[in-house]
Amino acid sequence: MARVYNFSAGPGTLPEEVLKQASEELLDYKGSGMSVMEMSHRSPWYENIHNKAISDLREIMNIPDNYKVLFLQGGAHLQFSMIPLNLKKNGKADYLVAGTWGKKASAEAKKYLTVNVVASSEDKKFTYHPKVDPSLLTGDADYYHVTTNNTVYGTRLRDKDTTCLKNVPLVADMSSNILSEVYDVSRFGVIYAGAQKNMGPAGVTVVIIREDLIRDTDPMVPTMLQYKTHSESNSLYNTPPCYSIYVCGLVYDWVKRKGGVGVIHAINEKKAALIYDYIDRSNLFKGTVEKYDRSIMNVNFVTGSEELDKKFIREAGERGLVNLKGYRTVGGMRASIYNAMPVEGVQALVEFMKDFEANNI
Repeated sequence: MARVYNFSAGPGTLPEEVLKQASEELLDYKGSGMSVMEMSHRSPWYENIHNKAISDLREIMNIPDNYKVLFLQGGAHLQFSMIPLNLKKNGKADYLVAGTWGKKASAEAKKYLTVNVVASSEDKKFTYHPKVDPSLLTGDADYYHVTTNNTVYGTRLRDKDTTCLKNVPLVADMSSNILSEVYDVSRFGVIYAGAQKNMGPAGVTVVIIREDLIRDTDPMVPTMLQYKTHSESNSLYNTPPCYSIYVCGLVYDWVKRKGGVGVIHAINEKKAALIYDYIDRSNLFKGTVEKYDRSIMNVNFVTGSEELDKKFIREAGERGLVNLKGYRTVGGMRASIYNAMPVEGVQALVEFMKDFEANNI
């Protein structure tokens, strides 16, 4: 069967070049006689894979020397707890709530410290991204938490619009847009991201953390939930998700070959514009997010008819355009166009949208 265009919000599509290389190396990684799945995480073979992945990620994100790159497990959900457990000093933190995951992150943090929600877009069902004036932020907060892309509702926080205080660490959940656009890492105290959108398979979570924020925690914090544990062991305290990290490394190398995150960013803007421009001209489809705040990773749209939405999703699948069903709280359709989604896939989606509109209006 021919490969489909996979618009899944996660796990997301991966570059075909990466999948082919992983396939070629599946049984015998570079003459080792083993699959990466079978290697000891203490072996020289895996050590090279691990360290190269870290080095390549540093290069493509321009990560300063005073930051550590950690490969952890548990997804962004576990980071919702690890952040307050590791950064807690004064016992309070600011949160920007612009979607499902920001809301969940703030709710989890409330178990460990006092949370101040500085802004929320829940009043309009997360159809916009709140703007935050620095005067709203708490001067002695332990950190300020934002989500740079809201997968469910399809909103985005650009680097230039991210406000913070110099003395308060800025923490960002970049799970669904890491490597898709350029961010100045030096502005952040912590960046974390589940890999399964833009970096690789599910199972590994990347944490980029400034070294001064890696410190001793309350002795009651479990050893595995302390950043210090993983920093001191180069993320090898226990067996890491070796194969997922290996594939992430292949993706980092793919980004380098494409010209880097800046080049990828320009392509992503083009892909998103193809869909949004058609939606804005359409008499059938409507976007669900305010224009300025539209995500370039997750494009939400509706027809206004639940029956037509279902028909669209079904017929799109028959055309090899799959996983377009919107999240249950939004409905309609969601096209997730992560880095690995080729321009041709987006063009195919827009052509189908045109055909569908012509036949159903």
